[in-house]
Amino acid sequence: QVQLVESGGGLVQPGGSLRLSCAVSGSILSVYIMGWYRQAPGKQRELVASITVGGSTNYADFVKGRYAISRDNVKNTVYLQMNSLKPEDTAVYYCNAVIRITPGYTQTYWGQGTQVTVST
Repeated sequence: QVQLVESGGGLVQPGGSLRLSCAVSGSILSVYIMGWYRQAPGKQRELVASITVGGSTNYADFVKGRYAISRDNVKNTVYLQMNSLKPEDTAVYYCNAVIRITPGYTQTYWGQGTQVTVST
């Protein structure tokens, strides 16, 4: 069974930093694009950042210059370094990955979500 296992959320003061991790577990052939989304209470889930196998990145405007996404293709793990955190960054953060399971089958998977709370 393929799963995305997240870690690294928590409570941090404004201006602080957190690092999220998301590892793919299970039998797979390859992992394509990986990304992070977030969902605040009462709001829709939104893309935060994504990264391709080759390392090309894409960021939402509201995190540019503060967040950095990276990945380890050997460990099939994606990371999100979050700096200069603001109270409006408070949300549940979800990782996402497009994974080739068999030569003819690719599926998108989601992590279980990890809470990030920015507050004094």
